Amino acid sequence: MSESLYETLGVSKNASSDEIKKSYRRLARKYHPDINKDPGAEDKFKEINAAYEILSDDKKRAQYDQYGDSMFGGQNFHDFARGSANSADLNEILKNIFSGGFGGSSFGGGFGGFSSDGFGGFGGLDLDINAKVNIPFEVAVIGGEHRINLNGDSLKIKIPSGINNGEKLRIKGKGKSASRQVGDLILTVNIEPSSEYERDGDDLYKDIEIPLKTMMFGGKIEVSTFKKDVTIKIAENSKTGTKIRLKGYGVQNRKSGIYGDLYLRARVKLPDINSLDAKFVKTLKENLPE
Repeated sequence: MSESLYETLGVSKNASSDEIKKSYRRLARKYHPDINKDPGAEDKFKEINAAYEILSDDKKRAQYDQYGDSMFGGQNFHDFARGSANSADLNEILKNIFSGGFGGSSFGGGFGGFSSDGFGGFGGLDLDINAKVNIPFEVAVIGGEHRINLNGDSLKIKIPSGINNGEKLRIKGKGKSASRQVGDLILTVNIEPSSEYERDGDDLYKDIEIPLKTMMFGGKIEVSTFKKDVTIKIAENSKTGTKIRLKGYGVQNRKSGIYGDLYLRARVKLPDINSLDAKFVKTLKENLPE
């Protein structure tokens, strides 16, 4: 039995559905008339689409496997498809052959009949949905589950720790569906700003207020981080803007697994002058240097 349909898609007769789909997408990209300007590319593109519409449908594929080229009047599929005057003729003939046709999204328009919504710019069947998603700063750093709304439906997604702004997340099986295929949901991540932290790659920056007394005479203060609360030592006579590095308390790099650092920027916390003893205030005013 001739295997001309399989030859058109460059696969064996025993090819799996995934193998057929992958080969179809590769060939569709190659011969899409918007990309390939060679003479005959448009006809080849129509032929590939027609072959895929048949082999991607279990019932139609079984019919073809049983009857072979006899379904096309004894011609092989290549000659049959090229001999059709236009896509409308080809569509109508195939509808009659397979008793019920291929539905409204098959060959009815432009080049092989896939609309711009169902056919990506590269000529492959594109069932993916692209969307943007806002991720809280903390979730982007430590990861975890995050719930989003998609077309009125609530969807729980998993955010990997250390995700970067502008990265894409692929959610399998949440795209559009057609011909027993389901696309994916592709989310472009936008990380919401934090009122407490700034991020530079894998490093974090945070301002901390330190009491004037501790800045002048030294001491210890407790600081909260994404990992745990830590106690840090403040040196005597510290200055505002002094950076204190906490090694490994930053963001975990998704590739290396290594944590960045957290840089604490010291800011002096001045006391309310009205809360101080009047004699002490007078002494300060008389003795503090300019």
